[in-house]
Amino acid sequence: MKQTTMRAVGVIPGKRELRLLEHAMPQITGAYDVKIRALDVGICGTDKEICTFVYGSPPNGSEYLVLGHESLGQVVEVGAGVSVFQPGDLVVPSVRRPCPHTHCGPCQADLQDFCFTGDFTERGIKMTHGFMTEYYVEEEKHLTHVPPELRDVAVLVEPLTVAEKALAQVWKVQERLPWINRAAASPGAGLRAVVLGAGPVGILGAMVLVVNGFETYVYSRSTAPNQKAELIEAIGAKYISSQVETPEQLAERVGNIDLVYEAVGVARISFEVLKVLGTNGIFVFTGIPAPKPPMDTYADEIMRNLVLRNQVVVGTVNADRAAFQAAIRDLGTFMYRWPAALRSLITGRYSIESYKDLLLGDRAGIKNVIALD
Repeated sequence: MKQTTMRAVGVIPGKRELRLLEHAMPQITGAYDVKIRALDVGICGTDKEICTFVYGSPPNGSEYLVLGHESLGQVVEVGAGVSVFQPGDLVVPSVRRPCPHTHCGPCQADLQDFCFTGDFTERGIKMTHGFMTEYYVEEEKHLTHVPPELRDVAVLVEPLTVAEKALAQVWKVQERLPWINRAAASPGAGLRAVVLGAGPVGILGAMVLVVNGFETYVYSRSTAPNQKAELIEAIGAKYISSQVETPEQLAERVGNIDLVYEAVGVARISFEVLKVLGTNGIFVFTGIPAPKPPMDTYADEIMRNLVLRNQVVVGTVNADRAAFQAAIRDLGTFMYRWPAALRSLITGRYSIESYKDLLLGDRAGIKNVIALD
């Protein structure tokens, strides 16, 4: 008998519940559909926040939302019009889907990460089921091929795209500085970057910056020695604890800070470091802080620095196809240069039955993964 349902992890916002669900088995309905067997699904802060019901909305007509937006899968079936993939291929899906409005230029150009209507949907986050299930169907254009040699680490592609898109935006903005040779083998050579936060997005961001030639520092709360500090030092970056050095001491040690890549999602420490951003520097925000009461900040000093030091502040969210392709390319570079460090980012793989402990508990580590293969 043909299987009609499968296991999935989802939230029921109306009941404020997290459950292991019986979810309908997806079927190919369009020529460009691809059916995929989920192999690995990463757990991230967004998933945990959805489980506190701060945000996260089910598709129309469904009381629940299947979670998961960091996925590695294997193609099992393709529609008649699919030309890029075949059964057996490894793939990673993107997250955001375009809005339906013809007047939205970004979505019409497949750059839905810049959607200005707000009517986009996101797999596992906003009005579209995610990948924390045994199978899913996705359109060919939202998938990127993964080489077999990256099987063990490819679940890291989606969080790596955050850094890839951020750096692409940095190079665009810094075209205003013609002495930076973007075409060089190491375009960041001679530049100094500070990464805020030593979670998966921060560590992967540090790897991208090191590969691009930046002198890279990671500024995080925990004091060394610790696992993250050791990993960061292993890739040639420097780890500094915010409990040991103030932002002012950080800036004194680093020198002119050319780039800050924020991956911590905490406003207070971010604005303290923004205060010491260097001349011609660029500060990239990627985190989304939880709603909190207003806080005092260094508004006058920050504004003065932005003007007198020609600084730029950029926010970035989600990622486009180019960022996914860059992430897979750089993941291959990381695997070649730092195989042990890269693999150590994935703290553990767990069965789907461990979902409550992973999503509601305080499981330690860097990146925990639900393995469905």
